[in-house]
Amino acid sequence: GSGVVAIVGVTEDGKAGIVVGVTADLTSRFNAVDLVRKGSAALGGKGGGGRPDMAQAGGPDGAKAGAALSAIEQAMAGA
Repeated sequence: GSGVVAIVGVTEDGKAGIVVGVTADLTSRFNAVDLVRKGSAALGGKGGGGRPDMAQAGGPDGAKAGAALSAIEQAMAGA
């Protein structure tokens, strides 16, 4: 298939990790590093990294997991 996937996991102590994957056919439109950084910022994190097709980041505020996914959706809508 073709698509973008974003997953946020929250630990017991409330910290969050986020992973974004982009299929090869979409990396010219969406960069996983750029998207994961948008999600990380919503979680109170700074940065994130990886490759154009797979990136990861984290943040201290897992309660904002929904906001992180929304930030990624908004970034994609603007692309």
